[in-house]
Amino acid sequence: MTDVEWTPLPVPWAVRSVDRIPKQRYFDPDFYALETELFWPRVWQMACRLEEVPKPGDFVEYEILDQSIIVVRVDDSTVRAYYNACRHRGMKLIEGSGTRRSFVCPFHGWCWGLDGNNTFVLRSEMFDDANLDADDLALTPVRCELWGGCAWINLDDDAPPLRDCIEPFGSRHDEFKVEALRTEWWKSCLLPVNWKLATAAFMEGYHVPQTHPQLLPSAYSPDSSSVHPVVQASLYFMRTLGSGMGGMTHENDIRIAEGLQHMSLPDDPAEAMATWRGAVNDAVTSWHRARDCDFPDLNDLERRRVIDPIGFCFPHYFILPQYSSASSYRIRPLGPEETLFEVWSLTRYPNDRAPGKPAAPQPLAPDDPSWPMIPAQDFSNLPRQQKGLHAKGFEYMRLSDQIEGLISNFERVIDGFIAGLPYDQLVPAIQRTNTTIDVPVAELGLSEKVRAW
Repeated sequence: MTDVEWTPLPVPWAVRSVDRIPKQRYFDPDFYALETELFWPRVWQMACRLEEVPKPGDFVEYEILDQSIIVVRVDDSTVRAYYNACRHRGMKLIEGSGTRRSFVCPFHGWCWGLDGNNTFVLRSEMFDDANLDADDLALTPVRCELWGGCAWINLDDDAPPLRDCIEPFGSRHDEFKVEALRTEWWKSCLLPVNWKLATAAFMEGYHVPQTHPQLLPSAYSPDSSSVHPVVQASLYFMRTLGSGMGGMTHENDIRIAEGLQHMSLPDDPAEAMATWRGAVNDAVTSWHRARDCDFPDLNDLERRRVIDPIGFCFPHYFILPQYSSASSYRIRPLGPEETLFEVWSLTRYPNDRAPGKPAAPQPLAPDDPSWPMIPAQDFSNLPRQQKGLHAKGFEYMRLSDQIEGLISNFERVIDGFIAGLPYDQLVPAIQRTNTTIDVPVAELGLSEKVRAW
């Protein structure tokens, strides 16, 4: 058992023991209401990828619960966010995405520039001057900062800077030059589960043997070809991970590796794997740099152990880098037991130029046959788990404190927000949660002797 001090925080269905998570957190309407009121308005959220707003006037609508936010590119270096509500009578100004030179209310025609300033009020002489103050008529701004090829928003004006809240995830993925990745495809899924359940499903690799048996060493059988068994195994797993998943292992990188498959390798399996891995990393690095991509030295990153196969950024964002490319996930609640789960394939293009502006996808069902094998397997588990949590004979999740610790850390930080703890306590706890998966329970520094709920 990990020796971690933890005093439950004063919230309903609090995490009282670090390795036991009460089931009600995943369906109780009152707990969900507390998240809506006390959690989501205070956290940094990935609102859009910058390829969605490449030119001045390009905008997207980001929705979180009952809040609608306009994210708009003002000029080449500036992206801003505003509450999506006319200052006259609250009408939504935009829906979806598009391009505009100004925002015009579809109700009465009031207008705003991209900078948020009001530019027109129909029959303004009919209004009291107190209702036409220029500062008061400007669209209400929302905190917006850029990192990693994305625009991030926070509804709390007093929240710490984005950078403080994404470390060490931010610095580690800066070294992977994640800001140079571009969208290859974007899909989404409507899951009949709580958002935290969907998030926790990707916080451990313990599920792989049962859920993804094709990723086990036993799933691979070498043939008698002239290709070294280490190379055969590596190519099998590259192809299996990349099947339908784009950035999880990109076809460009697989082709590069296939071009090396007849290279000479040492007899010792460990030495052979190290030699092969180094050769593939060098070849992938050289190929992408030759296309004028801003590309890291993969062997240098591997020597310094900078990048993990999966990185989590609290509260709802994952990056899964492999060789040149990556998958990324974003999870958003739609109700106590409904979630929008989005998947991006991210890769590199010549001169780091995006192939076009990506359009938001129509959400698919979890059992839609178009899902690649790996997400299809994960999605098949989640609705069954959500239903199982309602069983009267089930009280709480029993976690491994050694390899499922990220779930506990994540849930306890949520408790910290709901308990109203100050940012100077929350930020260090967030940073201890911005990790890879399969980690032990961490000391979060949120333990206080407080009243019971």
